Amino acid sequence: MTYCVGMRLNSGLIFMADTRTNAGIDNISTFRKMYSWSVPGKSAITVMTAGNLATTQAVISLLEERSKSVDERNPSILEQPSMFQVARLVGDTLREVISEHAEGGQRADSSFHATIIVGGQIGDGEPRLFLIYPEGNFIEASEDTPFFQIGETKYGRPILVRAYDPDMSFAEAIKLMLVSFDSTIKANLSVGMPLDYQTYTTNSLTPGTIHRIERDDPYFETVSNGWGDALRLAFDSLPPFERSTD
Repeated sequence: MTYCVGMRLNSGLIFMADTRTNAGIDNISTFRKMYSWSVPGKSAITVMTAGNLATTQAVISLLEERSKSVDERNPSILEQPSMFQVARLVGDTLREVISEHAEGGQRADSSFHATIIVGGQIGDGEPRLFLIYPEGNFIEASEDTPFFQIGETKYGRPILVRAYDPDMSFAEAIKLMLVSFDSTIKANLSVGMPLDYQTYTTNSLTPGTIHRIERDDPYFETVSNGWGDALRLAFDSLPPFERSTD
């Protein structure tokens, strides 16, 4: 499985993804799930993927291949006039790959499905964030829905819902995401370290470097242990249940 989060902030966008894939308990591997494309001063685009690994890698490979030579490999993700058109292109590419699997006799219900988060900024447009479904359709993040999750979402969502603030800094958002990922990792073995994250500052038109947080990262250990201690203290501070339990 997978866990990825893309979030809108007043200062820009932030992305985080785990790197674990598994095809059974005896076949666990590490694969990158975050990718970015940019033309400095013109566009900055980040994509995160969840779902069937063959499908997601095929989508990324097509997007990468078609971005290398604009004259020969259209449509290119770097030549789209807006983030809306980028989302359409990624959705069309995802639908194309899934359709090819089906036409090739590899149909297995939802076995080849995938979901994708894409975000970034092009030119004078605003930074935008989209969630793309296997069918190729998509929705956009808004003030009411300021972040998207894909993969194993249920364990980390309550933390994001309770603590998210659009005015938080990138550092605060990373801390919040790490708590969300820590809760997910502890609850589901299909999500695991290392974690990749990337920030995008509004109007910079240059994606931040993708950084990796390893399993033995001191700050992650501090957050994980501190969150566990804080939960125990909060639980102990609640008043006891005093009604009859008979």
